[in-house]
Amino acid sequence: MQRLQPPQWPAYPPGAVFSALYDIDRQAGLEAARLTARLIAADLADLGITVDCLPLADVPVPGADAVIGDRAYGTAPDKVAAIARAVTTGLEQGGILPVLKHIPGHGRATADSHFRLPTVDVPLAELAGTDFAAFKPLADLPMAMTAHVVFSALDPAQPATTSATIIAQVIRGTIGFQGLLMSDDVSMNALQGSIAERTRASLAAGCDVVLHCNGKLDEMIQVADVTPLLAGKALVRADRALASRKPPQPFDRVAARAELDRLIGRAGGLTS
Repeated sequence: MQRLQPPQWPAYPPGAVFSALYDIDRQAGLEAARLTARLIAADLADLGITVDCLPLADVPVPGADAVIGDRAYGTAPDKVAAIARAVTTGLEQGGILPVLKHIPGHGRATADSHFRLPTVDVPLAELAGTDFAAFKPLADLPMAMTAHVVFSALDPAQPATTSATIIAQVIRGTIGFQGLLMSDDVSMNALQGSIAERTRASLAAGCDVVLHCNGKLDEMIQVADVTPLLAGKALVRADRALASRKPPQPFDRVAARAELDRLIGRAGGLTS
């Protein structure tokens, strides 16, 4: 979801546009994804922002909630991973650290986790071959954000964010992600308990840091009060993530936007 919106900032194509263009011309789809991310990086850099919660590697299925919607890069894990990698490249070229989301997958969720907790009742083998498979090629990214989704085949009681089983066995194990792990927004209604309880549960399960997004100061104070200073493996992961950030490469914003619009024009009426 693009937070910086017109008229102050430009509009950019959603992930579904890259997916459609990829089906016409693989390289054009990847380049459009990279250019979009590079342009977003330039916008963020202007504001002094150095991290963005992209790319998204969720693999939607028929019947899933529309919360992921046109943000998705497709329904095939290899295509999703390829486009996510192109987005990562664009962000990194602009000096922006990427955050892979929503690990280990939000594409099957039949509810919007902003409002209630989704449960996915799918065998582990199917999850491993689709949902988790899109994240594995991206396991080297410096940071990732969890999914507020219950995977009953792994932990019928807790969503990934607060499940020590899923974080250890799937995110750190099957997927192999070893970077800084942050929770999705703990103010979302998918999680139960007070904000302090949600924060403690996320950290106890294995999240390194906690994300809180609604801007309510009383909730932010609760998060801060129960969150310890970074230490141990969490500190190592944070330091490693920050060290991976590179200075922005030379960039012609006008030429990049023109090339992006040209590529999007090939996708048969899809607009940016």
